[in-house]
Amino acid sequence: MKVLKFGGTSVANAKNIKLVLDIVLNKAKKDRLVVVVSALSKVTDLLQLAASKAAANDETYKDIVAEIEKKHLDALKELIPVSEQSSLLSHIKRIINHLETILDGCFLLGELSARTSDTILSFGELLSSYIIAEALKQNLKNSSYKDSRELIKTNNNYGKAAVNFEVTNLLTTAFFSANDSQVVVMPGFIACSLDDINTTLGRGGSDYTAAIIAGALNATELEIWTDVNGMFTANPKIVKQAQPIATISYQEAMELSHFGAKVLYPPTIQPVLRKNIPIHIKNTFEPEAEGTYISNESAHNGNPVRGISHIDNITLITLEGPGMIGVTGSSKRLFEVLSQESINVIFITQASSEHSICIGILNSDADVAENAINKAFEIEIAQNKIDPCIVEKNLCIIALVGENMKNHQGLSGRMFSTLGKNNVNIRAIAQGASERNISAVINERDVKKALNTLHENFFEENTKQLNLFVMGVGNVGEKFIEQIHQQKKFLKENLKINVRVIALSNSRKMHFDDDAIDLDNWQNTLENGETADKELFIEKVAALNLRNSIFVDITANADVAAIYERFLKQSVGVVTCNKIACASAYDNYKNLKKLSRQYNAPFLFETNVGAGLPIIDTVKNLIASGDKVHKIQAVLSGSLNFIFNNFDENNSFHDVVKEAGVQGFTEPDPKIDLSGIDVARKILILIRESGYKMEIEDIENKSFLPAACMETTNNEDFFKSLIEYNSHFEGILAEAKAKDSRLKFVAEFVDGKANVGLQFIPKDHPFYNLEGKDNIVLFYTDRYVDQPLLIKGAGAGAAVTASGIFADVIRIGNV
Repeated sequence: MKVLKFGGTSVANAKNIKLVLDIVLNKAKKDRLVVVVSALSKVTDLLQLAASKAAANDETYKDIVAEIEKKHLDALKELIPVSEQSSLLSHIKRIINHLETILDGCFLLGELSARTSDTILSFGELLSSYIIAEALKQNLKNSSYKDSRELIKTNNNYGKAAVNFEVTNLLTTAFFSANDSQVVVMPGFIACSLDDINTTLGRGGSDYTAAIIAGALNATELEIWTDVNGMFTANPKIVKQAQPIATISYQEAMELSHFGAKVLYPPTIQPVLRKNIPIHIKNTFEPEAEGTYISNESAHNGNPVRGISHIDNITLITLEGPGMIGVTGSSKRLFEVLSQESINVIFITQASSEHSICIGILNSDADVAENAINKAFEIEIAQNKIDPCIVEKNLCIIALVGENMKNHQGLSGRMFSTLGKNNVNIRAIAQGASERNISAVINERDVKKALNTLHENFFEENTKQLNLFVMGVGNVGEKFIEQIHQQKKFLKENLKINVRVIALSNSRKMHFDDDAIDLDNWQNTLENGETADKELFIEKVAALNLRNSIFVDITANADVAAIYERFLKQSVGVVTCNKIACASAYDNYKNLKKLSRQYNAPFLFETNVGAGLPIIDTVKNLIASGDKVHKIQAVLSGSLNFIFNNFDENNSFHDVVKEAGVQGFTEPDPKIDLSGIDVARKILILIRESGYKMEIEDIENKSFLPAACMETTNNEDFFKSLIEYNSHFEGILAEAKAKDSRLKFVAEFVDGKANVGLQFIPKDHPFYNLEGKDNIVLFYTDRYVDQPLLIKGAGAGAAVTASGIFADVIRIGNV
């Protein structure tokens, strides 16, 4: 004989019940069955609400009863032929009338006892099981109905009654020995005390009903039919990459169900575990899916961790003080107090010094527990031997579960290291002697991040997900997104990095999608987004709280550079081509670096100097390896190098600057490049990365632009001034020709001083043959004395700058 249990979603309506009937009829061809059913979806909640409203003298309970009645009548009318409906409809109405009479009593008395509540809640299963039994008889005459209350006997602990297995097993075996039906339908969740009072087995008790019957009958298998494909490696609603678990042991299933795996009600396993009856969790809506098979055996496939689960709405209560050290009975008193208040302890950890003991309970029990504990220890508290208990609410317990974890070293270290890298703060830790689970208490706002991070580490072949929040989608930004889109598959398959763009913003619009933005059509998506708002952007990044979050700044905006600190403090990495932050006040630069270390949030800015060239990374490696930089000579502006390489007798200075803008080599405001401030910022960053303290004001800027050009306030006037002062630029070119030199805008650092300016470069200088938009940097160090370390290559352009930003993102992914 097999026992099948169908949950609330499986019997939510007539359409779903028809699927259930198909499954039952198909299985009944081979086996005798007991079918245990829950109430129709949400009906138990409606009954609870109706009872509360009636006891509160709120007449709207009648509306809820009417809704419950309609729900069941609609189902019956769709499942039963019209010719046979009359008597059945009358029966349903009689049950509803009985329910309404009880609720009327609650309304008149203005109270709701636990005993009455159990009676009211029982109506959900009584109604659903009756309808399903009658619908089954339409296709299988050799089927019958049995009220669970006649078989399952309990004590009078209303709300969560304890089963008297001795009596229950005798009654169950006696009934089924005398009954020859191929299928027997029974209501779940409800039972009856020995003195014939309605009781319930607790929320989720329909699973328990099925297990009790299966255990009593020594069934060959217990099947739990639900709306998912079995137990998963994590909650699939939170972790989209969660995978079904094909086989799992009883002990592992109990641990996962205790820690919130809602597919299985925790007490369910006990009655079948004693008899070694396997449990098979199946999906009503995908009956061909494999599901999860629970037995004494568990196939591990080399991974000692079977699943990751969690319990929400947890409060930590800590009792501590010197008065607990060496004093016997402190723990006993604490747990007695909680037991007297019927408070369930979910989590326990105690310091080996006996100075403190910490427990985890539900948030809903926190206030009662706090008052009861402080009252129980009021004498010790008054004598300052014990402190008033410390209460921390809105926490969550996460747990790694696996029967084979005890045979593998380093799992706890791996777990806590993974959480630490994503700045998930751990409030308390516990590991059972069986080593089947490692539990940690964290802030509930970090749950999604923690579960996804751990799942990624233990179940996804170490694929690392990077979540990008991109601000600035101009020329460089477009190329950056294009490169991500192009390389996404390669990165996932070869580097095990899954890059997702979660947010995009320009100066007008922004768009967020926590499932990742479709990069095939991102321009239209952004154009139809909400109005850009920097503060709201920051708030949304914080609210999503995704693992491996990276803010990517592809602007030249000072206001954007000013918000890096806020991202770093949220453990959000920053990748930027915007030079303003690192060239700002030295204290701010150092603070950003400090915050990066403090909050374990990468702060990378390779493209601040040399676009895609590995200049900053090279300096970092030199310094880290113990070298010291004494002198730097560099052409650091690809824009200016392009301009002066193309400025000749045939091309006016005005025309060349215009062309540089068209090709995307200059900033939108070309004065930033031509004024030398951009180069000054770059050499300043190199100086700081070399270990020197310097401010932008300390760098001498030898401008080649006439003052009138610099004083213009818009691009139109600026370009007019270049035409007006054409003779000035022609004169500079003529001087270079006369000296048989080429014009290069050079940055220098030597003897602790720095300057930037236009220089006449002779033919024997390394800078002379620097073509196009290339950059070049010479580092003179303790190790590179006679011949400097030289880095040379393209230092401007949207594609190379984008590739530099992309390289920083990948660098984070490889950490």
